[in-house]
Amino acid sequence: MSNLGDVLRQVTCIPSAIPDDWSFRKLTDVCSPKQWRTVSSSEMTESGYPVFGANGFVGFYPEYNHTDETIAITCRGNTCGTINRIPPKTYITGNSMALDNVQSEVISQNYLYYALKYRGVGDSISGSAQPQITGAGLRTVEFPAPPLPEQKEIAAILTSVDEVIEKTRAQIDKLKDLKAGMMQELLTKGIGHTEFKGSPMGRIPASWEVADLISLSLNGISNGVFNDPKKVGKGKKIINVYDMYQGFGVNTASLKLVDINEKEFSRNQVKYGDVFFTRSSLKLEGIAYCNINLSKDNDITYDGHLMRVRPDKNRVHPKYLAHFCLSDHARKFFMAAAKHSTMTTIGQADIASLEIALPPLSEQEEIISVISAVECRIKTVNTRLQQKTALKKALMQDLLTGKVRVQVDTRELAKA
Repeated sequence: MSNLGDVLRQVTCIPSAIPDDWSFRKLTDVCSPKQWRTVSSSEMTESGYPVFGANGFVGFYPEYNHTDETIAITCRGNTCGTINRIPPKTYITGNSMALDNVQSEVISQNYLYYALKYRGVGDSISGSAQPQITGAGLRTVEFPAPPLPEQKEIAAILTSVDEVIEKTRAQIDKLKDLKAGMMQELLTKGIGHTEFKGSPMGRIPASWEVADLISLSLNGISNGVFNDPKKVGKGKKIINVYDMYQGFGVNTASLKLVDINEKEFSRNQVKYGDVFFTRSSLKLEGIAYCNINLSKDNDITYDGHLMRVRPDKNRVHPKYLAHFCLSDHARKFFMAAAKHSTMTTIGQADIASLEIALPPLSEQEEIISVISAVECRIKTVNTRLQQKTALKKALMQDLLTGKVRVQVDTRELAKA
């Protein structure tokens, strides 16, 4: 589900010209947008029919108010303006505008969904303190529509692409689950061991050590550069909090730049294998999130909202350390050590005492190799997902504006 910022940044896509046999349709002429009564949390039950609110499915209710699949536009809150396709037998609350009574003789509901997704409805959002979409706001929404048979063909093509995208996402989710399970096994049981001993992580191979994080760092734990926003845009590359969450191994090719003096840069210069942790987060799950620099670029520094550990490579492989700090044991440790106020925060002393199961370096490399093979597969499938998503975007632009007219066999495009 999109957030409000994404919706408001979306440019409303209305073509200036359409084919002669197309027409612009007003949304309120082809359906009846309606806000139904909102079900309070006290009215919800442990089982029954799903309730759809502003932020997705929020609970269950003994009744449903929509028998068939329905398009709904979130009309309040941070997801205001999101176009959703709601399954049959669902209760849609007043936090979403249900597009009821779609006139099937003139408009395909599936086509309407894609037409609105492409067009966007950010121009119908009103209010500042509490952004909302009203029935009056939707009266100005119009979109191009071809004859009904062509609508159905366009929707069929885009639906088939969506199905491929969802299957690809499901494959990525399975690979991530595989990686998580594999990490849990490898980082506590190792490879080929038969003798074990107790540890803070549970039973680990008898030949492994247990060391705390600070003892595995060459020069302690340090904070980065608190940069002046006015100085962003030139100078050295800088790893920010955002970059920490974009996959294992910071993508240094897309880093922002910061103007920093040479003395400060030399103190905070990033090296290959440096491991980083976030110092603050709006959500507990994001605290002390770990990532690693795998670039040999010598012009990188890091933000003051991050902490750095430079691993002692004679004792721990940097990738092994980063993987361990992403394990369930480490994540639970960090979250328990976090402090809570306006934001969730954590400091150097809080992460320093994390205890780490430490195999010999040769076994660390074996473990890394196994995990890396799964990561490589995830990246490959992710690339495929990006390609399919780009294909869908191009198809929507072409098909929903009449730039490309569909033929019956055009559906085969979705299989490309």
